Amino acid sequence: MKQKFDQLSAKCSKVTTRHYSTSFSLGIRFLGRELREPVYAIYGFVRLADEIVDSFHDHDKAALLAEFKADCFKAIELGISLNPVLNAFQHAVIRYNIDHDLIHLFFNSMEMDLKIQDYTREKYDEYVLGSAQVVGLMCLRVFTHTDAQLYEQLKQPAMKLGSAFQKVNFLRDINADYHELNRSYFPGVDMDTFTDADKKLIEEEISLEFREALTGVKQLPLTARRGVYLAYVYYKKLFQKLTCLQPDRVMTERIRISNGHKLWLMCGSFVRFQMGLL
Repeated sequence: MKQKFDQLSAKCSKVTTRHYSTSFSLGIRFLGRELREPVYAIYGFVRLADEIVDSFHDHDKAALLAEFKADCFKAIELGISLNPVLNAFQHAVIRYNIDHDLIHLFFNSMEMDLKIQDYTREKYDEYVLGSAQVVGLMCLRVFTHTDAQLYEQLKQPAMKLGSAFQKVNFLRDINADYHELNRSYFPGVDMDTFTDADKKLIEEEISLEFREALTGVKQLPLTARRGVYLAYVYYKKLFQKLTCLQPDRVMTERIRISNGHKLWLMCGSFVRFQMGLL
């Protein structure tokens, strides 16, 4: 029965998420039970595409991404894929009516990573839209499901949250992106002379997006609010650690939140959630 394969596919997406991201895994565990499987499916899909452009250096990444993209839309058309992660993703896309334009925008950003880019502000915004903001909208579609009005109401905060998360990742990974992948996302910033002024401008933008995103987190359905808030707390703490560092340390170190600290943040966010102190 296909049900068994669908169950296997869901487990593959869950394992993929847990293997690559303990922080998102913790956040997903705090979601309502019915929301976890589709969110795992979305993250698993995004993670595989990201791995193609970030890790498969000894292979034809453009060909692999093109094949993955074609397989993705074929899976959605047929309602099945022999790739378990794509099979889980197509199920979420169909069940929650995820806009195919969001998927196209995501692949557009992944394709941008295949070439060295000189990021203008316009290109930067285009990349963040496809790599992060649309992922937030995919998840929001799951969270709001049949409530189209709430989805429209929370679109902008969801996009701001995805953008803030992505830009924190950019700041955290600035050393590896520049020296290992030859990428520099921040527009108008010379990575060879990364200054405190450059860093503060980036941080101001991220801080504003975190503030705007929190208004939306507070309005999410209860089944989604706790898990999304935990992810928000984790990324906010990571961002705060980054803001305390001098530019030269950001350019030479990769800052992390230990698993023990993540558990402490989880407990603290749970208490604040229960007391209505978001």
